[in-house]
Amino acid sequence: MDIDGQIPDVIPLPYLPLSSSSNTQLIPRIDESTNFGGGNLMDRFIKLVDELDNHVEKLRKDAITLQEKRDYLSMSMDLLKNNDLLSNLQEYEREEINCYMQRVHSRLATVELNVKTVRNSAQEECLHQVNVFIDSLISSPDAVISRQRCQMFLNACDGAPEAASGSTRDPCELTVDKKFESSLLGCTLDDQKTIKKRLHALITYLNKQTISD
Repeated sequence: MDIDGQIPDVIPLPYLPLSSSSNTQLIPRIDESTNFGGGNLMDRFIKLVDELDNHVEKLRKDAITLQEKRDYLSMSMDLLKNNDLLSNLQEYEREEINCYMQRVHSRLATVELNVKTVRNSAQEECLHQVNVFIDSLISSPDAVISRQRCQMFLNACDGAPEAASGSTRDPCELTVDKKFESSLLGCTLDDQKTIKKRLHALITYLNKQTISD
């Protein structure tokens, strides 16, 4: 809880602009005047397909960026909903805030983004387990414990640093949550990268919250 009684900041979201280039530039065009450095007609088609492939890859990256932003917004609302300062409000005030948050959450739910990651059944189960671990941090009323567990989850993503002799560092910074690590390693590489970004955003929020308590 902030010492001045203010609601802690939610997760900061960077401005994430998309390309403003005209969509008409994506339309392939090939005729006798098309020239990609010479070559036969087959080479020209291959170069066009290569160009389209580059556009598809950029589209995937832009969609993933938007998907991450949507997930951060959802996580911010969940954290705010579980903020202990809400208990300081009158009941009618809490109801008003909860109704407002529900309206915002409903609007967010109208935005559907899905960049498909190919997973087998084991990878799907591991991802589900990881999400359960992370959701438990968000719903926990104890920000200090959540921060410590989040740090141990991040250690599983990065590998726990070596403990130096006589180190005064927080033991949580040198510890890996083995159950989380086991589930994490069963996820796809793309999912592992996304999980790491999500945990970094979460611990940034939790650090601000626990420091100001």
